[in-house]
Amino acid sequence: MKKALVTGAGGFIGSHLVKRLKKEGFWVRGVDLKYPEFSKTGADDFVIGDLRQQQVVRKVVDQPFDEVYQLAADMGGAGYIFTGEHDADVMHNSATINLNMAEQCRLAKVKNIFYSSSACIYPAYNQEDPDNPKCSENSAYPAAPDSEYGWEKLFSERLYLSYSRNYGMNVHITRFHNIFGPEGTWRGGKEKAPAAICRKVAEAKDGGQIEIWGDGLQTRSFLYIDECLEGVLRLMRSDFSGPVNIGSEEMVTINQLVEIVSKVAGKKITIKHIEGPLGVRGRNSDNRLIRQKLGWAPSARLEDGLKITYNWIKSQLSE
Repeated sequence: MKKALVTGAGGFIGSHLVKRLKKEGFWVRGVDLKYPEFSKTGADDFVIGDLRQQQVVRKVVDQPFDEVYQLAADMGGAGYIFTGEHDADVMHNSATINLNMAEQCRLAKVKNIFYSSSACIYPAYNQEDPDNPKCSENSAYPAAPDSEYGWEKLFSERLYLSYSRNYGMNVHITRFHNIFGPEGTWRGGKEKAPAAICRKVAEAKDGGQIEIWGDGLQTRSFLYIDECLEGVLRLMRSDFSGPVNIGSEEMVTINQLVEIVSKVAGKKITIKHIEGPLGVRGRNSDNRLIRQKLGWAPSARLEDGLKITYNWIKSQLSE
């Protein structure tokens, strides 16, 4: 039986990935500071541990796993990443985890390691036009991420690629673009835009009003969790290292995102625009490289994923 290790297994993407690997017949060890919040973990072995501590990393990476997925990070939505209040924690915590994981995987002779980077590494200067953002993989340099979160991700990409060159590890790196779906954080300040808007619309009455940061004309693309996992596994089992975008090319404004969720909810909702952290003006996944290297790219409609996510968040509110 093949064995996989998933770090960050208590988080949104990690907990879904564990379940997917179990369906494929893997024995899975999960690691995180906490268990998944919304359902029982699918892992065969789940270690509650802090990957900033070397002794914890040595304990969990104790064998040459067939596949290691490094998703553990200090992260959150715009309300966490872009205020500047958490910059030191974000950089220190995530960089320490990646330094520990890369070295211990080398010592344990792990050959296949996946690292989850982010679209936040792309230069802010290429994302000022909301209608024409540039996020091709080769546009990452000259580097100018819009947040310290992005800077740490960029550093860690280079860390894993260095280990690949120097120690012969097969490294696979993706830059995620706004992954969403059921069992993701939907309140508390770390939630991403789709979950926050689904919650606000679910709580609002028909004809009601919700608050949105900024003018709502900033653009993004959002990728449903199932397609994210498909991309991750295809990359991990390919001979391509990346970095490569995993995201949707269906770009929408935040105002349009509200419209779609309102349609799914069957409500008429008006928007009140307020001051708040925004990030870049425009961002969209460029999927030319993933099509070329993997012969695949995400294709599901945003509305279909939002329907599932909205209904799940609505069910959480009624509990």
